Amino acid sequence: MMTTSLHPLTNLLLEQRGILTPDDKKRFVEPDFERDGYDPFLILHMERAVDRILSAMEKNENIVIYGDYDCDGIPGSVILHDLFRKIGYAYVTNYIPHRHLEGYGLNTQALDQFAKDGVSLVVTVDCGIADVVPVTHARALGIDVIVTDHHLPQGELPPAYAIINSKQEGDTYPDNMLCGAGVAFKLSQAILKKGKFEHIPEGWEKWLLDMAGLSTIADMVPLQKENRMLAYFGLKVLRKSPRPGLRALLELAGAYQPELTEVDVGFTIAPRINAASRMDVPMNAFHMLASWDPKVALERARHLHALNDARKLEVARITKEAHRMLSERPPESVVVVGHPDWTVGVVGIVANTLAEAWDRPAFVWGKGEGEVLKGSCRSDGRVHLLELMLATPPDTFLHKGGHEFSGGFAVAPDLLLELESRLIVAHGMLEHKENKEPKYTITTELKVREVNPATFRAIALLAPFGVGNPCPHFLFRNVTVLSSDLFGKTKEHLKLLITDDGGGTASAIGFFMTPASFPGVHVVAGATVSLVATLEQSFFRGKRELRLRIVTITP
Repeated sequence: MMTTSLHPLTNLLLEQRGILTPDDKKRFVEPDFERDGYDPFLILHMERAVDRILSAMEKNENIVIYGDYDCDGIPGSVILHDLFRKIGYAYVTNYIPHRHLEGYGLNTQALDQFAKDGVSLVVTVDCGIADVVPVTHARALGIDVIVTDHHLPQGELPPAYAIINSKQEGDTYPDNMLCGAGVAFKLSQAILKKGKFEHIPEGWEKWLLDMAGLSTIADMVPLQKENRMLAYFGLKVLRKSPRPGLRALLELAGAYQPELTEVDVGFTIAPRINAASRMDVPMNAFHMLASWDPKVALERARHLHALNDARKLEVARITKEAHRMLSERPPESVVVVGHPDWTVGVVGIVANTLAEAWDRPAFVWGKGEGEVLKGSCRSDGRVHLLELMLATPPDTFLHKGGHEFSGGFAVAPDLLLELESRLIVAHGMLEHKENKEPKYTITTELKVREVNPATFRAIALLAPFGVGNPCPHFLFRNVTVLSSDLFGKTKEHLKLLITDDGGGTASAIGFFMTPASFPGVHVVAGATVSLVATLEQSFFRGKRELRLRIVTITP
């Protein structure tokens, strides 16, 4: 494609992202698997890890793939499961810890059982970088551990046989922002490259991109460099994926597989996979994705679909209770709230809502296993969450970990009363961003008549959108509302039909919005308003519709 032939809107979007030269523009709008992917052996310790795995296979050692329980660790575990299945190596099993009973990361009880079962090699996916004690325990049991992870190291590294994590000191891999499944994909590439399995056709690993792309989008890593390629081709493979469980899940949710977008990944697939660990057993999500038995896959897909409905109800209940508690005692610089009856698996969603509503970092806890209280935290965008937790006294948390914007923690009951005050003190010690990143930036102004296929195609060249490549937001100034209606089971969604002085009409949808969502604005037929919206193509139940997704409405 010649960049001179690009739509003016495409050029504007690229230039706003700092993509200026014709060559860079071409590379961005036309990702290439070979060109945009890096040699996996550029990752520190990759060769050592691969040699250990190939040696284990030569000796028929028992291997365990130990994955995290979210929509990064589970798809990443499926990648390695599918790889060993394709190779034909039978002495490998997958293990996903129970979120509530075992917690995040490696645990010594599981390792003890592995040793009894004759396991001599454990490969982690999306976890392990902070597990100094469990990895030390594994070594004492005679088990080698290969850590593959993408979370930030916390000082001391575990004494693993090899650590594959480009955020560790000394790693010079060109992209250190891969998600956990992205790292697992690079490990798979390296194993195939060095193992020389003649029965596996060249390029077969591209079929694993559905899982790598799914996690790259769901885990909200920057969609730049190699991640853009993984997300771009991951969506292409997801649209063709023959996995019976995935197909069944999409059908149950009313998503149209041949036209899947990053929005479907974020709002349809990922919540249902995460519902398994939040509300039940995470291995159910693994089996849904990994099983090629249509009966088993369909059963698991139905189960996850029902769990997701239950998860929504639980989140709504806890959020309502949290707002009530906070209204009675408004928070200071940090929100800390919880209750022993709250389901630990969903408190992260609640924390996100509270961080936005109160514009403060939010720590939300529930009852974990035994006496331990476990929770999740979300940032307000001004402070680094992991640094905030590290700035508290060392005995504050039994466990802590995460990223700049989200994390998890465990705390002993006798320290619960001090948790809020300690976090407030630590918060005061940290450097804060003066202004957090805005939720969106208006790209340009459009007329209603420009809501057409040509405009959509111009925007879609930059998809998939996400962190580091935000979805364009457009201003529609002084539009006339032709109709205003509510739809959904409980009339919880807003649908407008709009026009302006340029002619043409367009539908505009606002999920979980009503006319009352915009104080000071009369969103009724005949009103003149200004609209900020994104442009999307819906395929709900297979019906194609080009429409606007409302972000906000102003006078």
